[in-house]
Amino acid sequence: MYIPEIVKSLKEYNSKKFSSDLISGLVVGIVALPLAIAFGIASGVAPSKGLITAIIGGLLVSIFGGSRFQIGGPTGAFIIIVYGIIQEFGIMGLTIATAMAGTILIIMGIIKFGSLIKYIPYPVVVGFTSGIALLIFSTQIKDFLGMHIDKIPSEFHLKWYLYFSNITNVNIYSSITGISSLIIIILWQKITHKVPGSIIAIIITTLIVQLFHLPIETIGSKFGSFSSGLPTPTFLQINLGVIQKLIQPATAIALLAAIESLLSAVVADGMTGTKHNSNMELIAQGIANIGTSLFGGIPVTGAIARTATNIKNGGKTPVAGIIHALVLLFVMLFFGNFAMLIPMPTLAAILIVVSYNMSEWRSFKELLSSPKSDIIVLFTTFFLTVVFDLSLALEVGMVLSAFLFMKRMSEVTSIETIRGGIQKNDVEDDPNNVSKKIIPHEVDVFEINGPFFFGAVNKFTDEINIVSTPPKIIIIRMRNVLAIDATGLNTIKTLYHTLKKKNIQLILSGVHTQPLFAMTQSGILNLIDEKFIFGNIDDALDKARELLGLPQIGRPLDFVPTVKREIQNKQ
Repeated sequence: MYIPEIVKSLKEYNSKKFSSDLISGLVVGIVALPLAIAFGIASGVAPSKGLITAIIGGLLVSIFGGSRFQIGGPTGAFIIIVYGIIQEFGIMGLTIATAMAGTILIIMGIIKFGSLIKYIPYPVVVGFTSGIALLIFSTQIKDFLGMHIDKIPSEFHLKWYLYFSNITNVNIYSSITGISSLIIIILWQKITHKVPGSIIAIIITTLIVQLFHLPIETIGSKFGSFSSGLPTPTFLQINLGVIQKLIQPATAIALLAAIESLLSAVVADGMTGTKHNSNMELIAQGIANIGTSLFGGIPVTGAIARTATNIKNGGKTPVAGIIHALVLLFVMLFFGNFAMLIPMPTLAAILIVVSYNMSEWRSFKELLSSPKSDIIVLFTTFFLTVVFDLSLALEVGMVLSAFLFMKRMSEVTSIETIRGGIQKNDVEDDPNNVSKKIIPHEVDVFEINGPFFFGAVNKFTDEINIVSTPPKIIIIRMRNVLAIDATGLNTIKTLYHTLKKKNIQLILSGVHTQPLFAMTQSGILNLIDEKFIFGNIDDALDKARELLGLPQIGRPLDFVPTVKREIQNKQ
């Protein structure tokens, strides 16, 4: 169901919930103010663009979202990717890419991709998040130290080379202001969490800089006058050529927005015991990104820190998120000129704290004790994020994770074989072990343990090809095969045709529902008669004895028709 959470929440809304939402919305709005400005500046756009994004994006996410507590707006994760898009395609390119990303997000929600995002491997998430945190930190050194550098290169290593080359070109007043801001933010957390330390740092440092007329760069001196209202929405000119040029950055924005917003929603669920609608949340993020692009904003996503702040301050419904957006709009309309006085080193200090909080260094450290394959994925994603770009890091990280997963799954799949009464892997404590059964000499039994997919097919094929003296009957035991893919199905089909040419009968034993359903859908069940598919090895062996003219030991069960009825009932 594509029903926004606010529709459900307002059915049981009352004055008590509004009071809680009002307080939480005011607090979150205050928290979001410096972050929105800082994220805008760090992304390479005017500070007003960050506020516009928080206002429009935050409002639309709360109205259409699938989470009761989600707060939308610009986040640190987008800084690097937005900056890179601006450098390559300009502001208009970013605006169009944001709108395209919004369209992609809506499509992802409609086709129910929300539940698939959670399958992104944890090492990939930690790798690119830590990489982004390091990149954000590296972009703030110039403003933090007050270095007079005209243009900062986008490459990580060139950036730091330039910093060290200009180490003597440091503004001592800016450095002291930046360090003081860091100290205030860190120490204020020990006093109270009701009022964010970033606000206190802004108030104190701005007053000191203005009172003593310190030679420190401010928002006003760097960017000029501050916009005191929302711009008129502009409809974008998009054609096929533009789409082809911007599809890759737009996809990167959409994936990152989807990942971060759903992670934020999951965190909110964990804190409150509620459950969000992931597909509705993706649609809301898409609408928000399209909406903010019309006003010249930057990409929107769910903000984990602001969402957590909303919950901690008593927010009950999406109304709190709407109030947070209105608070920011009020500040922009009536107090925008005061924002011009904020020192740049203070904003740099705020973003340094943000980069530390999103670095996930504890998770990074814990993953170092994981299997080697996870460590490889972690470092690869981290390295590619820092040295190249986020899009490449996500793509390579996902592909590498998939290959390593396939390798790991193929390793856990084994093939056990009986020829002439001898089994390779004899499990003594298993009462159903095939080695304890009476196997006719004209029968070979192959037991597959684990998922039968393309990564494990070669093992099975190798075992079958080892047969030197062809038997009259081959039994494939699948009691431990819970899943089979197209390659596994094709292997069985090919084996059937090969054995049929040699007048060898194929019998299947212990087939679970999913493999049997897959065989039915693929037409294999039309090749292998139902009377040659059994629920257990005893019935399969009795059928083999019947075909060989030997006396039976057990009694056949009507297995396949029963399971087929179960499949039909589920459908």
